[in-house]
Formats: sequence, C-alpha cells, structure tokens
Amino acid sequence: MAVLCCDAAIAQRVASLTPTTSQSLPTPGAITAALNDSQSLSFDPYQTSPPQTQVAGLPPLPLAPLPFAPQTLQPLGMSPQSTVWQWQLLPKDSIYPVYLADEKASRLAGRFTRPEGDNLLLDGTLGGRFGLFRFGDRSNGPFRHGMQLDIEGSAQVRLDMEEEADVRSVDFRAGVPLSFGFGRWQTRVGYYHLSSHTGDEFLLKNPDHDRLNFSRDVLFAGAAFWITERLRTYGEVGWAFYSDVSEQWEFMFGIEFMPTAPTGWRGAPFAAAHAHLREELDYGGSLTLQAGWAWRGRDGALLRLGVDFYEGKSQQWSFYDSYEPLIGFGLWYDY
Repeated sequence: MAVLCCDAAIAQRVASLTPTTSQSLPTPGAITAALNDSQSLSFDPYQTSPPQTQVAGLPPLPLAPLPFAPQTLQPLGMSPQSTVWQWQLLPKDSIYPVYLADEKASRLAGRFTRPEGDNLLLDGTLGGRFGLFRFGDRSNGPFRHGMQLDIEGSAQVRLDMEEEADVRSVDFRAGVPLSFGFGRWQTRVGYYHLSSHTGDEFLLKNPDHDRLNFSRDVLFAGAAFWITERLRTYGEVGWAFYSDVSEQWEFMFGIEFMPTAPTGWRGAPFAAAHAHLREELDYGGSLTLQAGWAWRGRDGALLRLGVDFYEGKSQQWSFYDSYEPLIGFGLWYDY
C-alpha cells in the first residue's frame, strides 16, 4: 500500500512539470518565422531600459543598466574643446608674450624719472601688439600649442616736463612677429623697423646738438622656456639688414616672474630682469630691473604698477651713446 502511494505522488509531481499546451516552448520553425517577420533587430549596449519593440513569440530579455556611463577622458585641467586645434581670427591674447622689462617693446606705458643733473622726464609708449590669426588650441595658461601671426607698433616718446612738456625725442617702431608654441617651449621670428627722431623744440633750444638719423630694419629670432607656470626665461638675437648709425647685431636675454592666470582685484607680484646688448655700443648696452604689483584679466591683458631701474646707454636712440642711469615709477599695460 505504501508503495502504491509513493508511485502516485511521483506521477503527480512529473505531471506538474510537464508543460501545457498554452505554455509550450516555441518550435524552431516558430523562432525562424518570428525573426523573418521582425523589421530590425538592434542592440544598444548603453540602453538602460528595455527596448520598445520585442520580437514576436519570444519572451523579453531583461537588460540590466550599465555600471558606468560612457565618457571621454581629457587631460587634467583641460576641457574637450581646449585640445582641438582651430583657426582663430583676431585672438585677444598671444602665444609669445612680450618681455616685461624690454624698453623697446610695443605696449601702453608711462614712467616718470629724473636723471642725475637733468629735468623731470616722462617716458611714454603709445602702442601695442595685436593678434591677426592663430592656428592652435584654446587652452588657458602659458603652455600654449600652435602658431600665431601678430602686428605691433608704437611711438616711444620722451617729454621734458620742466620745459613745457617739450618733445625731446621719439622712437617709432613697427613689426610683424610670428610665434610658435610647444607647451613650455615657445619661439618667435619676425621683422621690425625702428627709427629715432629728435624733437623740434629740443633742436631749437639746443642748436649745437647733432641730429642723428638712427634707424634699423631687423630680422629677429627668439626662444622662451617656462620654468614654472609663472617663471619664464628667454633669449633673442636680431640682425639688421639695413641700418643707419646703428650696427647689425643685437642680443637680448632675461628672466621674469608674473601672474599668468586671472588675478581679480587682489593682483599678484611681478619681477623682471632684462639685458640688451648692441653692436654699435661694442656689445655693451643696458640692464633693466622691474618689480611691483600686477593684475591679469580674463582676456590675458596684463596691467603692472611698479619701480623701474635702468642702467646703461639712453633708452632714446637719438641719444644712443649717452649714459643715463634711471630710477623711476611706472605703469605698463600689455594686451
């Protein structure tokens, strides 16, 4: 009797596991027909919800969400757009910034000084450098990549403030620099013209002064290296293919410390040392030291206020062979 009961229980269990007609598995022919009837079968590995359309006759497949979202990794501190090289028309900043303490650079500047035994003088520079186009990235900071063509020009005037602000002399400069950026390394090549003119008022009051037609047309090449994001060293050589009074060769080198990111109203300190050697002075020349406070704008413009020390031959090249040590207070704006 016990054996019969056990056989009945086993038979009932097997019957419960046997699929009924309504729950029977699809035959191979049904699967093939269902695949032929479907218009498309696509699989998106990033789809996080079940597909809207299911193949007829097949049970839906559950798709678990991915444990991560697809993303593009970029170098630290850079946006996806900053690493893409693009053509830029009229860029506001420069790949190769001008030298802070270069006394002949084109910028907006003014400095009061009183040389020993002379009157109170105002040395002013009216001009600047302007970008024409750039092919390179849009990264911020000093480590630029690309090439850029600029134009620059300025009038560098000296006024005698105790003689009714007479124009003592003025140097005119115009040039076309082409800059290249390779991260920490940057180079530039180009051309500039400079000519010096003595003021009419000065000549009338000093009839014995010999007027000089000092001028030069120069091809130059320079290189700079960023030691840190705020500390740069550089060197440059220039060769005049045409010159009057001046000779052919000149050399510049220096080191400078400045803010390279926007400073806001607080500002940051700056310091610079610049040496300029010239063949017409037997490869002597001048040394300029500057220090003070600076403000950097979001567009790259740099405003500086500080003390300027100059030792060497005159900054006004109409008096190129005159020795004039200067200590003054100045304002400089590079854009």
